[in-house]
Amino acid sequence: MESESLFEAEGAPVGLTGRPVREFAKPKELLRHGPAKVISMVNQKGGVGKTTSTINLGACLAEQGRSVLLVDLDPQGALSAGLGVAHDEEQVTVYDLLFDSTANVHAAIRHTNVAGLDLVPANIDLSAAEIQLVNEVGREQTLARCLRPARAEYDYIVLDCGPSLGLLTVNALAASHGVIIPMECEYFSLRGLALLTDTVEKVRDRINFDLEIIGILVTMFDRRTSHAREVMDRVLEVFGETVFDTVITRTVRFPETSVAGEPIITWAPRSQGAEQYRNLALEVLERTDG
Repeated sequence: MESESLFEAEGAPVGLTGRPVREFAKPKELLRHGPAKVISMVNQKGGVGKTTSTINLGACLAEQGRSVLLVDLDPQGALSAGLGVAHDEEQVTVYDLLFDSTANVHAAIRHTNVAGLDLVPANIDLSAAEIQLVNEVGREQTLARCLRPARAEYDYIVLDCGPSLGLLTVNALAASHGVIIPMECEYFSLRGLALLTDTVEKVRDRINFDLEIIGILVTMFDRRTSHAREVMDRVLEVFGETVFDTVITRTVRFPETSVAGEPIITWAPRSQGAEQYRNLALEVLERTDG
């Protein structure tokens, strides 16, 4: 049976993964915020929806009453642009936190237009970080030390990693409790998953014993193509329950939100994409006991 089928023979609704559609429980209300669960959004392949997923997952977690901090670890600074946060030459960035011992994470935090959603920006200076980190003492733990003072104030800190498996990404993994792997439903994304999961296992074994893969998120899925369905079947065969039930389908809405500088839940709140990211937030809350 094709994975885009809406109903099984018995009449039970199934989702794009072929599993029965289930409703995620509304999360409990929090009496206080913190300490934060730190999540890395990681894939060494570019263009798979990392930044889009970071923005929209963060906004949907905030919509559920969670206090969320997003951290941009990509020198291109797309996370800031995607949230409509203007570039400021005087602003403290992730780069300053990593290499200036006098910089404080609270000075780097910017509020966004989404209630409960804050941001630590990045700029092109971060492109030199990989080389400079090589000479740092305890280089893999540098980011974790920078973020520690903010953990008590947030429920989730989501790290938007650049398209590499270099020292910045290793720093993100060392600082995290869990990893979300967005992957486009195409062959070359599938090939890179083995290398990425191997890197996560090495970091868990050698640096961060508590690190786990929260889930693999299938993005830009086009149910009309047999190639996408075949890749989906293969991902499910290899990774099973690690794959999120929620699937993000391809839509023109996401490029529109990038231009608008808004998450999809404010730009097109009733769209299919908005509902998919709302479901993802509930699924992440369920998997992280949030």
